[in-house]
Amino acid sequence: MKVEDHIMFTAVHGDWKVGDKLTEMEDEKIAHFLAELSNTVNSRIPAYLSEVMDVEGIKALAADFDGKDLADVIVLLKSPGTSRKLGGFVNESDKKLKKLLVDVAKVLLVREVLSSNLQIVYPEGILTELSVEPPFEEEHVNFTAKHGKWIAVRRLLIDEKTPMADIARLLAAINESLTLKLPAYAGIDVKGIDKYFSEFKKVKKADIPRVVEKYLEFPAEEHAPAEFVEHTRIYALRKCLEKIGLSLDFPAKSLEKYLEKK
Repeated sequence: MKVEDHIMFTAVHGDWKVGDKLTEMEDEKIAHFLAELSNTVNSRIPAYLSEVMDVEGIKALAADFDGKDLADVIVLLKSPGTSRKLGGFVNESDKKLKKLLVDVAKVLLVREVLSSNLQIVYPEGILTELSVEPPFEEEHVNFTAKHGKWIAVRRLLIDEKTPMADIARLLAAINESLTLKLPAYAGIDVKGIDKYFSEFKKVKKADIPRVVEKYLEFPAEEHAPAEFVEHTRIYALRKCLEKIGLSLDFPAKSLEKYLEKK
C-alpha cells in the first residue's frame, strides 16, 4: 500500500487533544505547517519537565535579567553562575545526570528570558483542536512525514508508566526534525546566514557583545521571501546563540541520555 505524501501530528494525552494533517504539499504550505507544529510542541515541553525540575522556579529566574541590554543578558545566560543556579532547580543528585538536566533547564531559561524582548515563536500560532482522526485509540504523541526523500516517524504510546520526561524528549525530537526541515521549504538562505556569522569561530565572553550586535544588524529580508522574514530572524537568532554556546531548542539527546541512565 502506497503512503501518500503528507505531514501529520496528533497528541492525545489528558486534556491535550490536538492534531492536523497536511496533504497539499506546496513548499509554502509545508513551511507554515511545520512552523505551527514547532510552536505547538515547544509550548507543551515545559509542562512535561515538571517531574525532573522546578519549571516555575526556573521561569522566575527570568526576573534576574530585567533591565539589561541583550548582550549583557546573553553573557549572563552563558555564565557558569547561571548554570550553578539552575542546578538547584533540577531534581537530581548524580552529577552526570544533573548536568544533562541543567542543559535542558538552560534552554527553558533562555526561551523564557529572550521571549520578553525577541520573537522566538513563529507567527502561525499553535494547534488548538483535534481536526483529524487519531491513528491510535491509546493516549499518544505521533508525528509522521513523507515528502520526496523525507520520511519521518516519531511516536510514543502513553500509559501510566510513561515518564513525563519521555514525552518531553519525544516533543523535543519532533521539534528538531521540524527545525531542520523548515528553512528549505520556506526558502531561507541558510548558507547565506552561515556566511553572515562565519567570522565567529570560538566565541569567548569578550566576543559575545559583537556576536549579538551582528544578530541585531541581521538583514532578514535579504535572506528569505517576504512571508518568511520573521522565520528567518528566528533562524538567525538560533545561529547567533549556537555560536555563543547556547540553544533555542530543547535537547532531545540530553533527555534521552538522562532517561537511559536514570
